Amino acid sequence: MVQVTDKEFYHRDHEELNSIAIIVKHICGNLLSRFTQFRTTDGEKPWRRRDEEFILHSKVRADMMEIWERAWTVLFNELEKLEATDVDETITIRTQLHNISTALIRALAHITNHVGQIILLAKAFRKKDWKVLSIPIGKSEAFNGKAADDEKPDHYTDHLMQNEKE
Repeated sequence: MVQVTDKEFYHRDHEELNSIAIIVKHICGNLLSRFTQFRTTDGEKPWRRRDEEFILHSKVRADMMEIWERAWTVLFNELEKLEATDVDETITIRTQLHNISTALIRALAHITNHVGQIILLAKAFRKKDWKVLSIPIGKSEAFNGKAADDEKPDHYTDHLMQNEKE
């Protein structure tokens, strides 16, 4: 999101296409609802107005980013409280029972879909100026080679070099 301008952050080609800002607002609404007291209350909170998440009432990007940080903080704080043995515990989302592991997979699938949308929109705005978030095209072999070297202890590399000398 830092790669796009404020204009691009709020841009919609048509009313059926969500802007990055709208996707951010929706992700935040979802995370806040699902993970605020997620072990003791239904994940669909009575205060959540999901349909409102797709309508922008403000175009103050700093406010959007503050909510973004708050929503992710709620999620991470709740995840930090979990123990491995908690994953089979039952929670409720929209009156349906889920074990915590299923609820987390559900949330992961939902959020990654929307983060992918944000990346696609941002990349479309930046075009050739897009700063790649992972391995650039044409750099996979170099990356894999370096990653492999980084994983091996020094004595392994020393052993290989010794074998080359012999």
